[in-house]
Amino acid sequence: MNTSIKPLERPAGLADRVYNQLRDNIGSHQIKPGERLQEVSLAAQLGVSRTPVREALARLESEGMIVVEGRGFVVPELTDADIDEIYQLRFLLEPAAASIAVAEVTSPTDLASMSAAVDDAVAAERNGDFRAFLEANSRFHHAWRALVPNRRMSKLLDQYVGHVRFLRVLTLGDAGARKAALTGMKAIHAAFRKRDAEGAAQAMHKHLEAAKLFLVQAIEQIEKEKAAETAPESSPPDSSHRRSARS
Repeated sequence: MNTSIKPLERPAGLADRVYNQLRDNIGSHQIKPGERLQEVSLAAQLGVSRTPVREALARLESEGMIVVEGRGFVVPELTDADIDEIYQLRFLLEPAAASIAVAEVTSPTDLASMSAAVDDAVAAERNGDFRAFLEANSRFHHAWRALVPNRRMSKLLDQYVGHVRFLRVLTLGDAGARKAALTGMKAIHAAFRKRDAEGAAQAMHKHLEAAKLFLVQAIEQIEKEKAAETAPESSPPDSSHRRSARS
């Protein structure tokens, strides 16, 4: 049983709250790849009935955040195909969305949330605070997405935000990845401040290229560590044989 999931209160729209919490827990890596999610145990942990949990799990499954396995669900481990599909979508949507969102900027106050997130990310990177940087990075992307006037495009972006947060957890623990992410955030922010639609799209595309590169490296490292853990230990040399050889 996952003890990191806190019980919820009982307001209206409980299924949405269960969904949001589970999605956040998957995205923040509190619920890890390969971990099983079962309706009964989740309902007990969250302090709710099985109905909102069932609805939330069905929604997560439809978005690809979890997959059916046996009589429950499991958080899938990322494959090369998953990474390619996610980034194909990001490369198509996010530069275009950023260029559209720039047109909505009419004053510096429209960028207040983005600016604050960049400042917080700079401070977090200076202090070596991974969690604070992750949180600032998430707020930065939420801030620019909030400016997108196309509601259908905005909904598409929101559908895979949980996947993206999960990917950030895998990569932003690396200092090089944080430095690259911060460089991208600053470039995107600068383009928004200039109301440069083409510059925002280019900065976003470059930012995504760097993110994908670090993600591939992170996945490769995880696979190497798993292989090392499962590799059989080599037998120590036979000391009796060595003694007989010297005699």
